[in-house]
Amino acid sequence: MPAAHKLLLEEALQDSPQTRSLLSVFEEDAGTLTDYTNQLLQSMQRVFGAQNEMGLATEQLSKQLLEYEKQNFALGKGDEEVISTLQHFAKVVDELNALHTELATQMAERMVFPMVQFREKDLTEISTLKEIFGIASDEHEAAMVKYSRLPKKKENEKVKAEVVSEVAYARRKQHQASMQYYCALNALQYRKRVAMLEPMLGYMHAQMNFFRKGMDLVSKKMDSFLASVSNMTQSIQAQLDTEAESMRLSQRELLSVEDTVYMPDRDRDPVNRTLIQKAGYLNIRNKTGLVTTAWDRLYFFTQGGNLMCQPRGAVAGGMVLDLDNSSVMAVECEDRRYCFQITSPTGKTSLILQAESKKEYEEWICTLNNISRQIYLTDNPEAVAIRLNQTAIQAVTPITSFEKKHEGSPNPERAKPGSARPSSDASQQQPKAPEPEDLIAPGTPIQFDIMLPASEFLDQNRAGGRRTNPFGETEEECSADGESDDSLLQQVFVVRFLGSMAVRSGHRPEVIYEAMRQVLAARAIHNIFRTTESHLMVTSSSLRLIDPQTQVTRISFQLQDVTQFAAHQENGRLVGFVVEGRDWGEEQGEPTYSAFVFESNTEGEKICYTISLGKEITEAKKVNNTVKIAHQQGCVRVF
Repeated sequence: MPAAHKLLLEEALQDSPQTRSLLSVFEEDAGTLTDYTNQLLQSMQRVFGAQNEMGLATEQLSKQLLEYEKQNFALGKGDEEVISTLQHFAKVVDELNALHTELATQMAERMVFPMVQFREKDLTEISTLKEIFGIASDEHEAAMVKYSRLPKKKENEKVKAEVVSEVAYARRKQHQASMQYYCALNALQYRKRVAMLEPMLGYMHAQMNFFRKGMDLVSKKMDSFLASVSNMTQSIQAQLDTEAESMRLSQRELLSVEDTVYMPDRDRDPVNRTLIQKAGYLNIRNKTGLVTTAWDRLYFFTQGGNLMCQPRGAVAGGMVLDLDNSSVMAVECEDRRYCFQITSPTGKTSLILQAESKKEYEEWICTLNNISRQIYLTDNPEAVAIRLNQTAIQAVTPITSFEKKHEGSPNPERAKPGSARPSSDASQQQPKAPEPEDLIAPGTPIQFDIMLPASEFLDQNRAGGRRTNPFGETEEECSADGESDDSLLQQVFVVRFLGSMAVRSGHRPEVIYEAMRQVLAARAIHNIFRTTESHLMVTSSSLRLIDPQTQVTRISFQLQDVTQFAAHQENGRLVGFVVEGRDWGEEQGEPTYSAFVFESNTEGEKICYTISLGKEITEAKKVNNTVKIAHQQGCVRVF
């Protein structure tokens, strides 16, 4: 290696301009070395920081590999082999972490520390000596200026001696400082070479030690383990490729369908009326204010006898309504299609839902009705639902005997049927069960909505909403009597009109049950689900069907014209009554009878009891009037 440049110590005392010029070169070199050393130290510290972070990262990696087993994945079945493999990897990573930590320690001791020591010791010493040399040079210059000002004449030996002594002290001090400064600059030429090589030598030794121990760690056993893991990943990848191809073919097949599949209300499959479970999206109406509403699209499904709802993003659904003995009917709501209403048995809770298509609309209503009958509690609910559907289909066909149908008909004891004046002879005799043809003529049309004739509608409007009395009584008489009678009894029930039809008999309770059977069967066959809600007002003189919104009487019957009334046995909310009428075009018209069937929010027995109470009030009033008339006639005879 060639000899380094150096400053001559012999020339330090003279401090010539040539020496000063050479000194400036050494000082420039020292400044450049200081800048480079700072940059190199930053790079080394960055390498050490990365290696130290590598050790911390591998330690965190090992912990995360062990956490896989504790995650309890919902679809983690079959991950046992993956778990054991990751545990083995965690052990290996722990060993590698120890090597990385050791490597970081060796880098700090053999690479970073020597460079820091060179900067803090050698380069700082050069800077300090430079400052001392500058101060000594300034003091020497000041002493020489003072010495140069000594006068020629009348020299003061004492002052001269002091100045000479001061110059000698300053020159000696400068000489010592310059020699120390020159020696440090000369030594720096050698020390910088060692300072550049020693850290890198330590770095390479640390890396070689790291790789040597790493090779010892990666033995043949590790090779076999890595080979088995590689085979396992290739097997999983092959399974993934097979599954991806299968899904691609399935996707192509599913996307090859017609566009009608994506169109709502284009269902080609027939309606299934025997379902006991149903799930799908429905719109539900929610009140947002006193008169404002909002519709939300939610996922509904049935579970046992409950209607459940699960919003999007929810883990599980919650119960919305208990469907046992509930009422399901179609409704008109806010000019929306396919709306239906579910009402609880008590009538206090109701929901209005909207289906996406006509098929969904009908299936939801049928399914909810099947659940409302508690079919799901039977041993074979599917078979029961099919049998009930077949029974509904056959219900419009006359059967051979009313008794055969009457096996599942209402119980007269529970329904409490009533008549206007049951005769004592009829109560004592046990007549033979009538045939259906004796009760209702075959092919009798059924009216599913209350439509008044035009003439009757005009008459009601002229009479202020009252029904014209066919017996020829004046309006004033009817009004006065009606108000006095109605003040004794006024009871309102929420009902829905199901249908009416002409019947042949008006004094048999069986005619009401048969009319219920035929009306419900006809609704099921012809997919008629819509019903109109009304208020049935029972007074001591009449039955009125009132529009709940306009409070206009749709139709009314004199209580004396009601010959029979009864509630259904199995479905207590079904109630019906028979009304007697005559053909008033003839002098003596034959009586005609019509049966009306309703569904109420309360038990039908309450309505029957109220009608029976009204009839008793009417009978009591008739007896009272008879007594008054007899008393008045007696008074006339006395006079």
